[in-house]
Amino acid sequence: MVQVVENTYRYAKTNENCGGVLGAMLGVSNMDASKAFYQKLLGYDVVVYDETKVFKDFEDLPGGTEKVRRVLLKRSCPKQGGFGALLGPSEIELVQTFNRQPNYIYKDRLWGDLGYIHLCFDLRGMTQHRADAKSIGFPFTVDSAESFDMGDAAGHFSYVEDPDGTLLEFVETHKVPIIKKLGLYIEMKKRSPVKPLPRWLVKALKIHKVKNDL
Repeated sequence: MVQVVENTYRYAKTNENCGGVLGAMLGVSNMDASKAFYQKLLGYDVVVYDETKVFKDFEDLPGGTEKVRRVLLKRSCPKQGGFGALLGPSEIELVQTFNRQPNYIYKDRLWGDLGYIHLCFDLRGMTQHRADAKSIGFPFTVDSAESFDMGDAAGHFSYVEDPDGTLLEFVETHKVPIIKKLGLYIEMKKRSPVKPLPRWLVKALKIHKVKNDL
């Protein structure tokens, strides 16, 4: 299921009514523990709302007539880095139910399965992020260590689990192809970690867009 949320942020003007991904809604078993995790490790420090009731917009969803607690989090600081402006703002909504034992959506699933398998965050400073995660009791479960070459692109990849085992991926991009045949790449490690890429350069990456001919 996909939730459509209204937002005023726009990176580039297009003819589309919908833009990119704004965030995700996650089920949690302990709201206070999960809220602290996303605030401390990922910087979602602003609580937009924290309400417990039966929500009208949930009525048509499975279990939507039950009372739940919903907490919407967002960041007070705008995103930085090469792709910060492209990715734009993001939100995480946490939902806790009280009257039943919910199903764990990642049960018996493996990395690489079709469908949604994890949330992915673009970041710089993986070494510090690793230390921060360990300091709050959530050490990386997988760490590619330094740079992992994927052929057309390269970066440092790691994974961590939130208090309920929901898998989160962190990617520190080191190399991005522009025109592979000409050997043109963006070397992210040589750039300022907080400076955004020029808009013309980001738009040039559209040549990699996969068209759906179905």
